[in-house]
Amino acid sequence: MHIGIVTSEFPPDIGGVEIYALEFAQTLVTLGHQVSVFVHTHHQSALYGDGITLYPVLKFCRRVDREILKQFEVDAWHVMNAAHSWLTLETDKPVVVSIHGNDFLNPYPLTGTPALASWGPLWRCSRLLAPLDHWLGKRLTPAYMHKALPKARIILANSEFTEQVFLANFPECAGKTLVAQVGVGDNFLTSLLTPKHNSIPQLITVSRLSEPRKNIDKIIKALAQLNANTDFRYHIIGDGAFKPQLESLVTSLGLENKIHFLGRQPTKQVIDSMGEADLFVLPSSTLPDSHEGFGIVYLEAAACGTPSLATQQAGAIEAIDDGRSGFFVDDPTVDNIKHALQHFLDGQISFSIKDCRHFAEQFTWQKVVEKALPFYIPANNS
Repeated sequence: MHIGIVTSEFPPDIGGVEIYALEFAQTLVTLGHQVSVFVHTHHQSALYGDGITLYPVLKFCRRVDREILKQFEVDAWHVMNAAHSWLTLETDKPVVVSIHGNDFLNPYPLTGTPALASWGPLWRCSRLLAPLDHWLGKRLTPAYMHKALPKARIILANSEFTEQVFLANFPECAGKTLVAQVGVGDNFLTSLLTPKHNSIPQLITVSRLSEPRKNIDKIIKALAQLNANTDFRYHIIGDGAFKPQLESLVTSLGLENKIHFLGRQPTKQVIDSMGEADLFVLPSSTLPDSHEGFGIVYLEAAACGTPSLATQQAGAIEAIDDGRSGFFVDDPTVDNIKHALQHFLDGQISFSIKDCRHFAEQFTWQKVVEKALPFYIPANNS
């Protein structure tokens, strides 16, 4: 089959949904399917291997993009973000939708925007029309989603938690959802497992530094309280708007020798760093309009033989096997994070690198993709 993937997130951009989209596409190719990926015109080009064709043609505006996508012939569509579900209203081909959490709680991009400046001579007023366009997009995008999502062949949720939150917000989609979860990349699952013999405990976080709910500032503050009596090294991989603020916090707490910002790193370096670390730390919060839908990064750490400390909320509960591939704080306060880290650093809790890997091995992209395959076939042919 020829599958057309419509997505707002795709590498080289970083993030869990970007990984999901790429791994899903590559697995489809491995299973013998042709894949075309449609992204925004501003998307950076990159090499993704044979079988994936990238089309940077979209404007993330339903009115514009529907005319663009009509030019392409595919057997089925797969939408990787709920905001693009408008496609179900514009095609007679099967449409599968993957949902992740924030994409339907706080829709992005605003595909319902009317793009007023593209209407004839109105381009002359584009700057003046931008606020109105945004206002309309904020209102029309959710309206289109409520109309379009029930028409999808299936809606794949990345976790049971995401499915529950989605159905609470879109009850009209009852009976249309399926929990497909996520997978772990083969490059993580086949990485070399080595015993951890760090003379100084090594902690690591891999995350975009642009979301307050990731609570990296709280990790730093918790470590500051442990600093006098505990030695450690904490490496933060990632970039984002909050990086300067976090760097200033580290400096103000006098932790420059123990906490290091490594910036964005290639996947090979991320795997090596995860494998060397004693503990992965990311105790994210759950907010009304944002949550950890699953947390692929916890599985990636486990695949490298490294346990995780997370918050016992949202999709992280399904991404970590408590006591086997990691442990939790009930609420991500500085005090709770401090006590959890002290518990680990004092050796009161330990994990087997093989147990971590074995847990991660349960999650493969082939299992995820196989959940979608039957729904690419038109209903009258299935």
